[in-house]
Amino acid sequence: MNATLPATFAALLLLAGARASPARAQDSGIGIATGSKPAAAQVEDLEGNVVDLALYVGRKPVLLEFWATWCPICEGLEPKLRAAHAKYGKDVEFLVIAVGVSQTPRSIRRHLEKRPMPGRVLFDAKGTAVRAYQVPTTSFIAVLDAGGVVRYTGTGSDQDIEAAIRRALER
Repeated sequence: MNATLPATFAALLLLAGARASPARAQDSGIGIATGSKPAAAQVEDLEGNVVDLALYVGRKPVLLEFWATWCPICEGLEPKLRAAHAKYGKDVEFLVIAVGVSQTPRSIRRHLEKRPMPGRVLFDAKGTAVRAYQVPTTSFIAVLDAGGVVRYTGTGSDQDIEAAIRRALER
């Protein structure tokens, strides 16, 4: 996604993509290229505090899921994320990046009371992480190795998250 696109247009693209096909091939060349390093991005925690993703990237492997409370594909990914978090949560940082489309920190907190997510949930109100990772849709996952290099990207509910994490841990 072009970094110069207005945030509203980028949000509409995310919304349209989430309602499209329920699964896309893994490492299909969508989003940020594998082998690259993402641009710096700042998001917010659910209390509105600025969080620089650089605090996490480049220290140990990181899994980022670009997620929304209203995304049925994201919901389909939850069991795989929970299993991967239970197995690799000590070795891999799990970040759930809530996109700024049709949700607010308040609506996200209400959702999480009923359905907690594995890992830390952050809010990308301005779309900076969406642009940095060239996110095409919700359910997009990027896995980075300990050096901050993208080792996997994918969308859809059929992603092999554990294989993606193993790939990042091998580096």
